[in-house]
Amino acid sequence: METRLSSSTKEVIISEKRTTLIGERINPTGKKKLAEALKIGDLEIIRQEARNQVLAGADILDVNVGAGGVDEVAMLPQVVKLLMAETDMPLCLDSGDGNAIEAALKVYQGKALINSVKGTEHSLGQVLPLVKDYGAAVIILPADERGIPRDVETRMEIIDRVIERSAKLGISLNDLVVDCLVLSVGVDGHGGVVTLETIRRVKETYGVNITLGASNISYGLPGREVINGVFLGMAIAAGCTCPVVDAAKVRKYIMAADLILGNDRFSKQYLKYFRANENLF
Repeated sequence: METRLSSSTKEVIISEKRTTLIGERINPTGKKKLAEALKIGDLEIIRQEARNQVLAGADILDVNVGAGGVDEVAMLPQVVKLLMAETDMPLCLDSGDGNAIEAALKVYQGKALINSVKGTEHSLGQVLPLVKDYGAAVIILPADERGIPRDVETRMEIIDRVIERSAKLGISLNDLVVDCLVLSVGVDGHGGVVTLETIRRVKETYGVNITLGASNISYGLPGREVINGVFLGMAIAAGCTCPVVDAAKVRKYIMAADLILGNDRFSKQYLKYFRANENLF
């Protein structure tokens, strides 16, 4: 399965052939400095984050401007324009406000990834038509009015429902990416196992590309980078193809996972990365 995203000048293909990195840093959640900058319309910090993520090896940039006091409908397209001028990376438009997503899609040049659609009637009715009308791809979240299920079966029921609705609108499986959602193992000791099994089930059932916010696995625990790195390797082996990550912190683990899984012929990519970043090992 191939999910093709693009900017005006560059195409990125998400598939099982290599792990695609979605950079997570342009998101004010837990980042007071970024949130304050967005409130006053100072976008220099976003420009620098974009540059840093590209240098760190991100393939796609997730863009979220959701913070208190920020008008997302006005700000998201403004940031999208900035990033299109700053980088040729395809963008993942991340907002729970459908009006903000549409405003960003109107100015975006290329094929964007929308983050995300849930299994609620409101989300389905608001987001899926945007996917169809603008020729975008979309991330499916296995969550609905009940919240995030703690078991694999209920998550699959929601995913089934969203995929069925997408098919009725003529949206291809290639344009659907499933976020199997991971909860902190510090809160739910079985959270990692449920996510990994959901990844396997989705991959076996639909063959679609799979993402997740990898760092959620370690929230509230010490030694987060180690937990994140081990979990990423396990998730990639289970079928995750495009995790949302801080590329600077975890790219070495992803490169190693691709190497072990046979996605790096003659170890070329790993060795190239190692030679350029020996200080990180």
